[in-house]
Amino acid sequence: MPEPQRLGGENLTRRLQTQLDARGLGQVAAGPFDDNPAPDEPGHPEYHRRRRAEWALRRWTTATPFRYQEATATHPDVIAWADQVAADPRKAGFLFLTGSFGTGKTHQAYGALRQIADAGPEKYEVLALTAPDMYALMRPGGSDNGPEFEVKRLMRIPLLLIDDLGTEKISEFTEEATYRLLNTRYNECRPLIITSNLPASDPNGPDLVDKLGERITSRLSQMTTIVPMGGFDRRRGAA
Repeated sequence: MPEPQRLGGENLTRRLQTQLDARGLGQVAAGPFDDNPAPDEPGHPEYHRRRRAEWALRRWTTATPFRYQEATATHPDVIAWADQVAADPRKAGFLFLTGSFGTGKTHQAYGALRQIADAGPEKYEVLALTAPDMYALMRPGGSDNGPEFEVKRLMRIPLLLIDDLGTEKISEFTEEATYRLLNTRYNECRPLIITSNLPASDPNGPDLVDKLGERITSRLSQMTTIVPMGGFDRRRGAA
């Protein structure tokens, strides 16, 4: 009785090669094979950047008031600052948006935070609040966690937005608390966005020096991109 032919034996291999040769396929060289992942596949840098961006944008949405959920940065200096934060946050410094009421400072600020999120950074933690709310948290009894906890949280959060700085009544407490916060973020090179209705300096009227003190504004001037926001009051135009 003949021995059964084994799969992969010499006879079977020879027969398959003969059939391939007859069809002109026997000598076809193998083509190049690309096993690198595509941009929409795990393993590709763009795929993971998009996943990080989706996560960061959810964090941004949580931190952003409903009114500013469609905020987009359009000012060239704001866009450039946000790009620098996304590339290397320790080299970005502070962003100071100044202008009268309704000129779009807060819109640009939230737009900058959104642009950073959309870049898909490795880490995205953000806290946004008004200056009065910030000082309320930092006062005794203002938070269940205690004022020192809140001060350190504001110092350490990777991205911080303080809206409407200078609207609160100046006091020894607010000056000291502001200086501690800004000085720590200055020393640790952590990005910070500030909006204010007061100019950084104005020889003809009140400015941040008058409101916050010289040592605070001195810290701001050393590593801050100042962006004056002009134009009409958009809030009245929308009314």
